[in-house]
Amino acid sequence: MSFSRAVYVMHRAGVASLPLHYGKAPRWLVTRMCKLAREMTTIITQEYGAEAFLSRISDPFWFQALGCVLGYDWHSSGVTTVLTGVLKQAVTPEEHGIAVCGGKGNASRQTPKEILKIGDKFSFSTQEITRLQYASKMSAKVDNTAIQAGYPLYHHSFFVTEKKKWAVVQQGMCLQDRTARRYHWISDNVQSFVVEPQNAIIGETRRQTALDMTAKESEACRKTSVGIAKEPPNRTMSLIAAVEPSVQRTLQDWLPESSKRTLSARTLVMPRKTNWKVLRQIYEFQPRNYEELLAIRGVGPATIRGLALVAELIYGDRPSWKDPVKYSFAYGGKDGVPYPVDRESMDKSIQMLKLAVQEAKVGNNEKMRSLRRLRQFVPAEISG
Repeated sequence: MSFSRAVYVMHRAGVASLPLHYGKAPRWLVTRMCKLAREMTTIITQEYGAEAFLSRISDPFWFQALGCVLGYDWHSSGVTTVLTGVLKQAVTPEEHGIAVCGGKGNASRQTPKEILKIGDKFSFSTQEITRLQYASKMSAKVDNTAIQAGYPLYHHSFFVTEKKKWAVVQQGMCLQDRTARRYHWISDNVQSFVVEPQNAIIGETRRQTALDMTAKESEACRKTSVGIAKEPPNRTMSLIAAVEPSVQRTLQDWLPESSKRTLSARTLVMPRKTNWKVLRQIYEFQPRNYEELLAIRGVGPATIRGLALVAELIYGDRPSWKDPVKYSFAYGGKDGVPYPVDRESMDKSIQMLKLAVQEAKVGNNEKMRSLRRLRQFVPAEISG
């Protein structure tokens, strides 16, 4: 099943939206979710393998359905944080051949240490552990810095199997309109960390303007940004100074009057404070490509946005200002938009969840409640 950078807005598909909710799931619910999740994961990994479990986790429709089947039916941003937290407790390396690292807030910053521990448990080489730590770091750096739509990350979960395959589920929030955006990655689909690497991006709101340096259309801007950053710092300073707010407030000043209403000044404004220390570090490092530039410690959204604006305004190499969130559906739409429903893929996912619930070693009451929740997703012809 492939969702190459497909992105889903759940309420448009009639499944769920992701409003931002606060608070914690009750302990009694989390305990039961862990119990059922452990048994379901055991069945799935035994029947299909650990890598198949990763591919399902990277499918946003399956991920959302799993959260609802386990009982967390608030269809909110909490599905992400609670479900990944439950899986971190329920999934064990010894039993399932999968480890879950990271989490929400401070827990996300422990991911490198947790990958090191699991690498020792799985007998990974030092080189493999470093590669996995890098994948965790870059997936977060890309969604937090290379894509700027107003959703700074606050949650990062890293899944890894004993065969060194990995997946990422991470989420950012926009406090202004209380919406969340979730990013799914899987190692098999990542050809480049800086060119449309995500498996899917889910969001409730599509921004009129967002900087997307991972878009294929941003290739020239990526190359020019690297070239600018490799210049002596004094020259880079003069280029950035030429488009700073004191000279030009926003890109809107360069656009026809008819276009200005469609853009977000907050997104396009030039950073007011440039980290010259970081620019000097970039110059001393001399990155060979955009991935190396992005990976440098201290390179954040302001640096990336500043370089992108200079690349466009001075050199004419325009980045993509289109929000990567696209209105689509997990398996297609019943009206054929954006494409016909992939019934085979949908049926396989549903039957896998149904089998896992039926065979789970839990009480009949819990099974019946879970199956009733699952029926919300099951077409009548296969729900028997």
